[in-house]
Amino acid sequence: MSISLKGTLVLIGAGKMGGAMLEGWLKAGVAARQVVALDPSPPAEVAALLAKHGVRHNPPINSITDAEVVLVAVKPQVMDDVLTPLHGLAASKPLILSIAAGKTIASFERHFGNEAAVIRTIPNTPAAVGRGITAMAANRNVSPAQMTLAEELLSSIGEVVRVDDEALIDAATAVSGSGPAYVFYLTECLAAAAEAVGLPPDVAVKLARATVAGSGELMRSSGIDAATLRQNVTSPKGTTYEALQVLMAEDGMKPLMIEAVKAAARRSRELAS
Repeated sequence: MSISLKGTLVLIGAGKMGGAMLEGWLKAGVAARQVVALDPSPPAEVAALLAKHGVRHNPPINSITDAEVVLVAVKPQVMDDVLTPLHGLAASKPLILSIAAGKTIASFERHFGNEAAVIRTIPNTPAAVGRGITAMAANRNVSPAQMTLAEELLSSIGEVVRVDDEALIDAATAVSGSGPAYVFYLTECLAAAAEAVGLPPDVAVKLARATVAGSGELMRSSGIDAATLRQNVTSPKGTTYEALQVLMAEDGMKPLMIEAVKAAARRSRELAS
């Protein structure tokens, strides 16, 4: 992966997600001199990364005169306080790329102007190990070149998908943004079920974790769709078949998952501002 960055990339918020992205950019060949990190107290590991590569950290805002991308990675509840002193960055007409949950494109247009090019995204926590997926939606001001650059930057933490309608970011939040928690809970439930059939707790947890992690990696690396993988491991009238009769019943996992995702999407819409 190469990143076609010409000006300065301003990272606002160098926490775990911002730090993971920064590490990916540097590995992809972005020069440290092209990056500015704005964060009063980054985690120790991110501070060490900044120091190791000589990334500019908290320089005067008026010294940044060629901002090409402003990537916003701060918590939504402090967004207004953080962005208000940074309005001067708009003079360079940068791409505003947000990975902050719950903040709409309109909220960034209020900070940087109606003519600002803004892309709203929702990444997920597997980004921390380079296995994330990010959905993104753009406003009318974003050029094709800026869309490509955004994809290049976001690809440093995993896969990227585009959605045409910003409203679909709420749906993506419910599926992939919140989705890791569903998988983690599935792992908890599988471990509890293992204990219920007599396995010791430590063995139950180990079996559940390895099964979920290994199955995910098999699905990713093989490229085979989930339904086919399920069928491949299901022998007629065998043990897996019997379990699936419960999970695939009319009141089984599928309708429950649909209701869960609908609830998350509804909440995402309520929180958007």
